[in-house]
Amino acid sequence: MNNPHKNARTCFYIREQIVERYQNGETAPSIAAAFGISVRTVYKWLKRFREHGPSGLIARSSAPRTCSNAYMPGWRNLIVRLRQLRLTADAIGEVLGFPRSTVAHALKVWGLNRLSLLTPPEPIRRYERDAPGDLLHLDIKKLGRFNKTGHRVTGHHRRKRSRGVGYDNVHVAIDDHSRVAYVEVLPDERGYTCAMFLVRAARWFVTKGIIIKRVMTDNGVGYRSNLFATTLQQIGARHVRTKPYTPQTNGKAERFIKTLQAEWAYGVPYRTSEQRNAALPRWLDIYNCQRPHGGINFKTPISRLIPNQ
Repeated sequence: MNNPHKNARTCFYIREQIVERYQNGETAPSIAAAFGISVRTVYKWLKRFREHGPSGLIARSSAPRTCSNAYMPGWRNLIVRLRQLRLTADAIGEVLGFPRSTVAHALKVWGLNRLSLLTPPEPIRRYERDAPGDLLHLDIKKLGRFNKTGHRVTGHHRRKRSRGVGYDNVHVAIDDHSRVAYVEVLPDERGYTCAMFLVRAARWFVTKGIIIKRVMTDNGVGYRSNLFATTLQQIGARHVRTKPYTPQTNGKAERFIKTLQAEWAYGVPYRTSEQRNAALPRWLDIYNCQRPHGGINFKTPISRLIPNQ
């Protein structure tokens, strides 16, 4: 193990030799070559010797003599209070007379560098309707069409993408209580398309013994159309919209779409998007009737439609 005191003495001796050789008429370049250091380093130690004498040859700490944020702990509460008023680092620095970089560094260390961190996230509110049909979640997911296997499946990011083939719109309907789902791949998400999907979904759920009472959607254009509102009236369902910018309100549809992507859309190396779409009914049947669902105590969704199951 190296002895730091011994190393310090050795370095001090070398610096003395540098000064002594220079005083004896040797040039700085030759001294630098003899000790394997730069000419700049030689001049640095000569300057320190001229300014401070032998004490100048003692190595000094590279840390700055003054630290701009050394006084920060005493000002922490004030900075935090100003930050809670949603002031920027520039504004706080101007009020307190601190450099912006000092305030910004302190806010980052304290976990307040983003305004979103000032407001704690809303607690997750988990809910489940009492009976099938009490609430139907609708949502749409865009999936790119393709005519060759994509990098999501192959893992080869350099593979050429399918360009100019457009998108499929996967319309999803999932019952809040049972998690039974109905899905169609449609060309767009316009009001007419959304309304007709709702009609077919409602008819399909009727075949499962489910009468839709409420329908929850986001604020997409198709769901705000007059035709969609008329369709809701015709099937006798009430429209429930999610709060803007809070997709977790429609969380069951969001969660189902993630499962849909992982197990159906990207879980198999399809050659084309048409082949992918043709596999949807089979996967959906497995999801509804065979696949255990963690959110309902690992029962199958269809089993929740059967009394005493």
